[in-house]
Amino acid sequence: MSDYRRFYIPGGTYFFTLVAYHRRTIFSDDRRVELLRQAFREVKSTRPFDVTAAVVLPDHLHCLWRLPEGDADFSTRWQMVKADFSRHVPAKIRKNGAKTVWQPRFFDHYIRDEDDLHKHLDYIHYNPVKHGLAASPGDWPHSSFKRFVAQGHYPSNWGDVAPPDVEDMEHE
Repeated sequence: MSDYRRFYIPGGTYFFTLVAYHRRTIFSDDRRVELLRQAFREVKSTRPFDVTAAVVLPDHLHCLWRLPEGDADFSTRWQMVKADFSRHVPAKIRKNGAKTVWQPRFFDHYIRDEDDLHKHLDYIHYNPVKHGLAASPGDWPHSSFKRFVAQGHYPSNWGDVAPPDVEDMEHE
């Protein structure tokens, strides 16, 4: 049994990785990505949080969330997002009643400071290039990268060369 412990910090900013069950390509079309966005909107309407950055790849996603002050419950929010999305996706049912859409757990990382934040933003935005899905971050349609370029956080050609701060990061 794993000894993994989550850090629940009220008002915290967190990096997350969620992976599809057996790495199935559940986000292989725009309609499924829209279903995920709808699940986020649905959960945010009852359990607010800010999505700072995100990238959705065919078989997994990465994102940064900021939770409201006094609230640290990201696990319930993810459970709700996963359940809402899963209702709309055909999949086999396991013996425990769960659909085979998502891997049962997810990875989380509490963002400690500005350097940690920027490193994880770079990781998110470079991920489609890392996986060979795009030649540059701006070519991937399901990413917050273009919004960050428009806000002046990245030049439009950022990521044409691998950023050095993400070389040793593994969050898959």
